[in-house]
Amino acid sequence: MGKVLLNRLEDLFTEKNKLWANKYPKIWMFLILDIIYYINEFIEKGPIVNMKYRKMGSLDWEVSALGFGCMRLPSRRLNRLRADTESSIKLIKHGVDLGINYIDTAWFYHLGDSEKILGKALKGSYRDKVHLVTKLPIQIVRKTEDFDTYLNRQLKRLKTDYIDGYLFHGLNNGTFNKMKDLGLIEKMEKAKDKGLIKHIGFSFHDTYPVFKEIIDYYDWDIAQIQYNYMDTNFQAKTDGLVYAHSKGIAVVVMEPLKGGRLVNPPAEALEIMRSAKSKKSPVEWALQFLWNRPEVGVVISGMGSMQMVDQNSEIADRSGINTLSEEDEETIIRLAKAYQDKILVPCTACEYCMPCPSGVNIPQNFAILNDAYIDTSKFRSWLTRRGYKNLAGSKGKLDRENPNGNASMCTKCNKCLEKCPQKIAIPDEMEKVHSILGKRGRISDHYKVN
Repeated sequence: MGKVLLNRLEDLFTEKNKLWANKYPKIWMFLILDIIYYINEFIEKGPIVNMKYRKMGSLDWEVSALGFGCMRLPSRRLNRLRADTESSIKLIKHGVDLGINYIDTAWFYHLGDSEKILGKALKGSYRDKVHLVTKLPIQIVRKTEDFDTYLNRQLKRLKTDYIDGYLFHGLNNGTFNKMKDLGLIEKMEKAKDKGLIKHIGFSFHDTYPVFKEIIDYYDWDIAQIQYNYMDTNFQAKTDGLVYAHSKGIAVVVMEPLKGGRLVNPPAEALEIMRSAKSKKSPVEWALQFLWNRPEVGVVISGMGSMQMVDQNSEIADRSGINTLSEEDEETIIRLAKAYQDKILVPCTACEYCMPCPSGVNIPQNFAILNDAYIDTSKFRSWLTRRGYKNLAGSKGKLDRENPNGNASMCTKCNKCLEKCPQKIAIPDEMEKVHSILGKRGRISDHYKVN
């Protein structure tokens, strides 16, 4: 783009275009050329990023402040649950080129595509540039021997001889007990002795008492928790973050933008940002809140486009521990309150509940409901509700490859309940969603709202 504009402007200021030359003084020509030079040098070639690096608990790792979460890679056109290989590889390599050296994936992500794509993306020199972390799908482990089966398949998918960090995926009270009953810690240690994994950890979705129990059970290397300025009193909470750090455990933060919810602020939150002395984008407010804390090792963000990778990397370049002012911290407290007042269902769009056996697009239904509550203008509210009508309301219109069902298609099979990290009563909420969006019911009849 820059070169095309540059050539065009040069043509405009030649003798052949005396009208332009007389109309615009030379000084304007140079200013415009400077702008085009900037476009050519910085926009086309990408941002100039000096990635910041942080300590990871007691590990000898220097990790990039920003980690690459591979659960929201660019999707395929005909099946959005699957990832597009070519564009995903380019995206991952671009992130590594910008200095990202922590990459997170899992067995379930993109129905298995995520690990396979990473194996191709990191082939060659890229593998040595990153700390590669994946997870044991403990939810589907049935016997002790399954550990070896899944680990070996994941090593094959990732095309690597070892994994830098191997985590139990989504530990809660139930899966924690399963881990103990099946002796899976011992399997982890044996794999570590063989050099197949370097460090042992877990990701977490439950309450603080359960988190503390898990932390105290074993000498963990890594703990991955959901944390953002809206979730300081949710799941592991700030208490859990501080406690894990005090034990020398490397704390990894996921859902820093709460599934994208913090990217699109309600009007009240936008007004708080506009009036703040520090001028930051919604994304920067959320990320800097995390990087400000010394307990946070790395923040992983699920990035699905070059723009996301560039934007988040540039923000990471400005990050640092204890860099927020007291005024900034007060602004974040006000932002959290503004958001919390506008969210009906705390869905983060993690898609652990997907695919739904009945074809319901669960995250999309919740997103439409939350947006309908946030949107104040009649036109935007109409557009939001129209999005619900565009979802399938009958079996004949369902697309099993690309789930598109609205809330009315929920059969209350309850298979989604144990999968939801947020412990949302999904079938009950689906009934409310359809009553509000499908039958034009009032939100206040189903939720306590201001």
